[in-house]
Amino acid sequence: MMKSPHSAARWLIPYLLQTPHRRAPAAHEDVHLLLGVCDHYEPRAEGASVAQGLERVQHWAREYPRQLGNFRDADGRPPRHSFFFPAEEYEEEYLDLLAGLCQDGFGEVEIHFHHHNDSPENLRNSLTDFRDLLRSRHGLLGSWPDSDEPAYGFIHGIWALCNSRPDGRCCGVNNELDILRETGCYADFTYPSAPSPTQPPIVNSIYYAVDQPGKSCSHHAGKQIGNGDAPDGALLQVQGPLLLDWQRRKWGLLPRIENACLQRTQPPSLARIDRWLRARIQVPKRPDWFFVKLHAHGAPEDAHQTLLGEPTVRFHEALAERARTNPRFHYHYVSAREMFNLIKAAEAGFAGSVEEARDYYIRAMPLSDSQSRSNAKPQAAATY
Repeated sequence: MMKSPHSAARWLIPYLLQTPHRRAPAAHEDVHLLLGVCDHYEPRAEGASVAQGLERVQHWAREYPRQLGNFRDADGRPPRHSFFFPAEEYEEEYLDLLAGLCQDGFGEVEIHFHHHNDSPENLRNSLTDFRDLLRSRHGLLGSWPDSDEPAYGFIHGIWALCNSRPDGRCCGVNNELDILRETGCYADFTYPSAPSPTQPPIVNSIYYAVDQPGKSCSHHAGKQIGNGDAPDGALLQVQGPLLLDWQRRKWGLLPRIENACLQRTQPPSLARIDRWLRARIQVPKRPDWFFVKLHAHGAPEDAHQTLLGEPTVRFHEALAERARTNPRFHYHYVSAREMFNLIKAAEAGFAGSVEEARDYYIRAMPLSDSQSRSNAKPQAAATY
């Protein structure tokens, strides 16, 4: 991938200007960590065959409940994984397996899409067709209020939202925000992408972006949530934490980038939680809610040991221990849809609990009996 010499400066300068705002929660602050994993879930990544892709999804369907099913957050819910599934990799059996995980309370499916040299008309048709297939064949996706129309979250392939790569590849459509919004997208969850040159200059933020006619990279500008009403024609941008990590230095001198990625070289940890909280991705009317959107490429085998193995198990154990020993710290596993709903609730000044706002705006797919059981609070503390 081509890199622009100005791509790092594009986000580093705004990042440095955020320094006075960026701080760890004080000891007297109530913290509700809203933790969402938005996985660019690509079963056929790295040239995998249909059969190998199926083995990958079968492994997830088997191991996710086995490894993580006993953990519960402050609301009695198990870890929730948002599978952003690529439209171009659709296989019926893959989605049937993921739908089973979702019905059992372990997450939700949203839309991911890779394309190149595309046209607005083809993009619109591709998104609409896949959206309708997920709903009609698999019973997936949330619904808009007072409607049965499907609503979806979105992550762009190769981070190239709105034709944002400097080499012009992996997209082709400048007015993507309008097309996403008009086909039922409730929010974009693509970023952060640093060190990719697609990283926007806006960092550690939740904001509204509006397509600029004839221009690429419309999401490089926007209106921060909480600063008045959403602009007409805007699509919400939900970012994950992006920070400089001075504890992990390159060559012992330069800080590495904390970009909210979960992978073998970046396993989850309590130290990372402290950095994610320090980013303070929040909505002004609910300063006790800390939105932490993580991302992964979890389908390939290389990610299984981290996301479905000991590092993640130990991470959830550590979360439970921190909540047990710190009465001001609470954590909530949320899907992308639930995170959006909580953002909208906070924007409206909702004073209730996280649990009460999970379905604040976009309604969930119907619960099965098994999901109702999975989401029920255990009678006694879980053992790991």
